[in-house]
Amino acid sequence: MQNPYEVIPAEIYEVIQESPLIRTLRMKPQKPVSFKTGQFLEISIPGIGEGPFTPSSSHHIAENVDVTIMKTGFVTEYVHQTKPGDVIGIRGPFGSNYPLEKFKGKDVLILGGGCGLAPLRSLFLTMLHDNKEYNSITFLAGSKTPKDCIYRDEATEWRKYDNVQFIRAVDQVPEGEEWNENVCLVTKLLEKIEMKPNDNPAIVCGPPVMMKFGIMDLLKYGFKEENIYLSMEKKMYCGFGQCRHCVMGKYYACKDGPVFAYDQIKNEEAIWE
Repeated sequence: MQNPYEVIPAEIYEVIQESPLIRTLRMKPQKPVSFKTGQFLEISIPGIGEGPFTPSSSHHIAENVDVTIMKTGFVTEYVHQTKPGDVIGIRGPFGSNYPLEKFKGKDVLILGGGCGLAPLRSLFLTMLHDNKEYNSITFLAGSKTPKDCIYRDEATEWRKYDNVQFIRAVDQVPEGEEWNENVCLVTKLLEKIEMKPNDNPAIVCGPPVMMKFGIMDLLKYGFKEENIYLSMEKKMYCGFGQCRHCVMGKYYACKDGPVFAYDQIKNEEAIWE
C-alpha cells in the first residue's frame, strides 16, 4: 500500500504552457504514484513549500503524472519557474474520488471552466480508457478567451470517439485572437446539446460563480441533486484539515472531499466563497 506521507521525488520531463497563467507539468516519479481520479496530491518545491493539486492525467497511468497548475500565489510562483530536468516532490494521494462505478452505462455530462478543467481532464481521460462502458460522454469546456483555452491541442484526438462529444466555448474573443468555435458562457452550451437528466450524472468544476450557476441550470434541466458531483479542490491548502482554509460547515474539502455530491453540501456555509 502506498504511504501517503512519503515524499516521492519526481523529475519533470516536459512543461506545457497552457495559457499565460496555467502550466502543465509532466513528471516521472521515482516509483509509480497510484491514485483514483478526483483525488489530490501534495506537490512540493524543495526549500519553498508544498500545495495540494489534483492530477490532470488518467488514473490508469501511475508511471507518469500530469499536474496542471495556475499561478496564484507563493508556491505556484515557484512551480511556474520549474523546467524539464528539475526534481520536485509528490505526496499522496489524498481525498475522495469520482464514483465511476455509478457512471457506467450512463450518459455522463462534464461541465467545467478555467483551471477547473484539470481534474475534469483526469476524469475524462480515465473514462476514455474504458469509453465503451459508458453510454455517452459529453464534455463542455469553457475559458475566458482563446489564449486562456487549455488542452487546446488535444481536442482533435478527443473528438475521434464515437460516443464522445467535446465542445468548447470562450466568453469573448479579443481583437487579434483567432477562434472558430462557440463564443458564450460555458453554461450556455447546455442549450446546444440534447439534455439527458433522468438518473444520469453531471460533474462540475471551475470558478465558484460558474459552478453555482451551472448547478442551477442543471437542476432546471432536471438533473437530481444526488447525481451532480462537484470538485471543491480550489478551497484546499494544507491537505490535513489543520489550516481550516477549506471548511464548509461540517465538512473539510481536503478530508471529506474534494469530490462531493451536491445534495451532500448544498446547505453548508461558504461553499461558493
